[in-house]
Amino acid sequence: MLGTAGTRSLRTRLLMAIVGPLACIALALIVGGGIFVHRLAEQTSDRVLEGSLSAIAETLAIENGEITLDLPPAAFGMLETADRDNVYYSIRHGERLLTGYADLNMPDPASLHEDRPALRNDVFRGVKVRVAAVARRLPRLDQPVIVQVAETMNGRNQLLLRFASILLASGAVLVVTTAVLIRPAVAWGLRPFRRLREEIEARATTGRIDLSPLSLHQAPREIQPFVGAFNSLLQQLEASTASMRRFTADASHQMRTPLTALKTHLALALRGRAAGAGATEHLQEVEAAATRLERLLTQLLSLARAEEHGAPLPLSTVDLTTLAQNLTAERAPHAVAAKIDISFESIEAEKVMALAEAFILEEVATNVIDNAIRYNAEGGRVTVRVTRCAGAPCLEVEDDGPGLSAEERKEVFRRFARLKRDSNRAGSGLGLAIVQTLVTKIGGRVEMTGRPGNARGLLARIILQPALGTGT
Repeated sequence: MLGTAGTRSLRTRLLMAIVGPLACIALALIVGGGIFVHRLAEQTSDRVLEGSLSAIAETLAIENGEITLDLPPAAFGMLETADRDNVYYSIRHGERLLTGYADLNMPDPASLHEDRPALRNDVFRGVKVRVAAVARRLPRLDQPVIVQVAETMNGRNQLLLRFASILLASGAVLVVTTAVLIRPAVAWGLRPFRRLREEIEARATTGRIDLSPLSLHQAPREIQPFVGAFNSLLQQLEASTASMRRFTADASHQMRTPLTALKTHLALALRGRAAGAGATEHLQEVEAAATRLERLLTQLLSLARAEEHGAPLPLSTVDLTTLAQNLTAERAPHAVAAKIDISFESIEAEKVMALAEAFILEEVATNVIDNAIRYNAEGGRVTVRVTRCAGAPCLEVEDDGPGLSAEERKEVFRRFARLKRDSNRAGSGLGLAIVQTLVTKIGGRVEMTGRPGNARGLLARIILQPALGTGT
């Protein structure tokens, strides 16, 4: 499996994760086994040495006031090994050497227990030896007889070396064999990933891209969360692609109408100019169609930008009262031209602060106010109001126009949705779709209700998040 610079393949990571701890376990077993084998070899050799010492000590006796002993051949024969260790002994009564090697170091009699062998390591004639000593009490003797048997340690060392070699070889064989066998085992374990990759690659055809979810039945339990997360991503991508296809289809459909009108009126204007009549009227229609097309393109771009950003927008504290008041003043000339009375009022004694993005909130409020003006009748009234809804900052735009039914209030938020009664009015049906998308981006919501008291008209509410430290 290939990886970029500075990264390792999944197979390498698995091998390291398995072989590394296994090598540590093997090392721990070798060390622990070595300690155990060392103790076992020492205990075994010491028991043989103690047996030889006891065989000699048991022959001590008093005959005619003299100390007698018999050195049985078996006492030294049991110490014979293939490594030909040397055996030394000494038997003393006090300072007197009864038999044996005089230069074999004498232990402190006070450190010896009667009839209980004591073991120690010593050096005899420049060679390390293992010494077993025992104090034997005989009748009518004021001091015990000290019996010592010493043995060189070649056999012990060779035995330990053989055991250590076996342990090291076993550990090495275990690690190497595991490292060799684990690679095909890991490759077999990673085979579902290869099948998953092949399934994904098989979808990359020249035809329509298949964004349907991957099957979870063939995936092992360990990678099912990964496949599930990938399927969620595919669903989001499918939804985004479908939205883009709808957007393209709707945009092409909506743009075709003003473009067709533009071409038609241009042709009529050219004919009228050639005929010397009606050119001005047709050019005015051309200008109106171009204006509609410009507004449509602007709204399409606004909607595309609003839907493009998936991450939450950075929000800050916005003075909703001042913003609404300024927008009302800006839209007043447009309302006067449409013979609509527009006014601003604030129910709250203090300024209402909201957590939003100023530019987006301004775009949203402008769309709602423009809709209230555009779809109202001459002589109507539009009121822009700042208040609080259940403690949250709220911008209300109220008009006394024809209003909307409950079904129509849901329909108007769909892109390119137009009511039949407004078919003869300029518009593309994108304004409220943009409003809903943008308000959602800043964590708010839009509501459309009837006016209080079942009065004629419509009440639009933009409910926002309260600014930090000002909410309820």
